Amino acid sequence: MSNIHSSISFGLVNIPVRINPLIKNNDISFNQLHDKCLHRIKYLKYCSYCQKNIKESNILKGYEYEKDNYLVFTKEEINKLKPEKDGLITVVAFIDLKEIDPIYYEKSYILEKDNKSKAYNLFYEALKKTKKGALAKTVLASKFYYCILRYAPFGIILTTLYFAEEIKMPENDLNVKSEAKELELALKLIENMSSKFNINKYKDEYQNNIKEAVKTKLKGQKIKDKKKNNAGQINDLMKALEKSLGAQK
Repeated sequence: MSNIHSSISFGLVNIPVRINPLIKNNDISFNQLHDKCLHRIKYLKYCSYCQKNIKESNILKGYEYEKDNYLVFTKEEINKLKPEKDGLITVVAFIDLKEIDPIYYEKSYILEKDNKSKAYNLFYEALKKTKKGALAKTVLASKFYYCILRYAPFGIILTTLYFAEEIKMPENDLNVKSEAKELELALKLIENMSSKFNINKYKDEYQNNIKEAVKTKLKGQKIKDKKKNNAGQINDLMKALEKSLGAQK
């Protein structure tokens, strides 16, 4: 989904925007090959009852309400159930961003000005000034979402939210009690390991290894094993904490 035209509905104010993804998939993709001939594997939709391959046009959606019994839905019926995409991002409330557990954040987009909009500038400044997030509802790619609109130096970010029923939150709080000395050492270790967060310092080691392996194999060379960290784990908690602190110093 890229460069989708939409509008923020803020009371009676309409703010034209363009929606663009902030996230891109940076993974190296592999194709599946037959080990005998190295040709691509194709996926066929097969009916085990009729024992033949099936065309997409002959496939219906079925809800299994009991074992091997289905309620059948046609594509037309499914389309009738989809939320209407009216092109609006409707603000329903303003909330303190600290009240939202990051576990509910799903995917982020940048909302760019669709024209020289004073309304966009005003809304952007208001989010910055209040330090609040705008809770809104919208439809993206035929799926209904609640989302958060929030200030960023480069524009307004829209982040879709998971619904409560999508999160498998444990019902009971975890009640624990640690030994005072162990806790003191753990807090010291945390203090020693604390630093400013800089995302540019952290690289995708696995994907970088794959890229290097591709270059190596293209040269006709063998892939070498990566050096592994063989530092043994210490079962005694106090000794482990003390040794960890010593290593940090």
